[in-house]
Amino acid sequence: MLPSIRIRRAAESDAQSLSALAERTFRAAFAEANTPENMEAHCAATYSRELQLAEIRDSRCETWLVDADQGLIAYVQLRLDAALPKIPGERLIEIRRFYLDASHHGSGLAQQLMAHVLARARATGAEALWLGVWERNPRAIAFYQKWRFLVVGEHIFKVGDDPQRDLLMYRRVESGEAGSTP
Repeated sequence: MLPSIRIRRAAESDAQSLSALAERTFRAAFAEANTPENMEAHCAATYSRELQLAEIRDSRCETWLVDADQGLIAYVQLRLDAALPKIPGERLIEIRRFYLDASHHGSGLAQQLMAHVLARARATGAEALWLGVWERNPRAIAFYQKWRFLVVGEHIFKVGDDPQRDLLMYRRVESGEAGSTP
């Protein structure tokens, strides 16, 4: 059962708590499959308070937070008008990050957050969404496939000095589709 939650746009005052959530959720998802050195390097380069603040201020990005009684429990970051070379000529949004605190996996929160992403995509007039997901993350791949994302390619995502293969996934955004079901 989900606690009382609220999905809201990140504000500058959220930079520190977002930094902590982003690093915590990334480590929970990937620490076992990466060296401590590569995890440290990636987290230092990606999740500092200063970097989160810059991303919150970036007009090409939207960062959405999920607040619960115990604080932030999930977030998603969208990059607007984010081209995908394999799909030219469309107005695309990239889902740069989509993370939930591990204690909320299986709660239905991910579905609520994805429904929010689709609503935002429709509101901005985007034609499609895309994302990169690590090939060794079957749970995330299955989740995105359930939401009708298709694999359209791959790219390299570095964690520290380790080049890892991400699958590029894509789906169209239909204007009349219901947001609550995959």
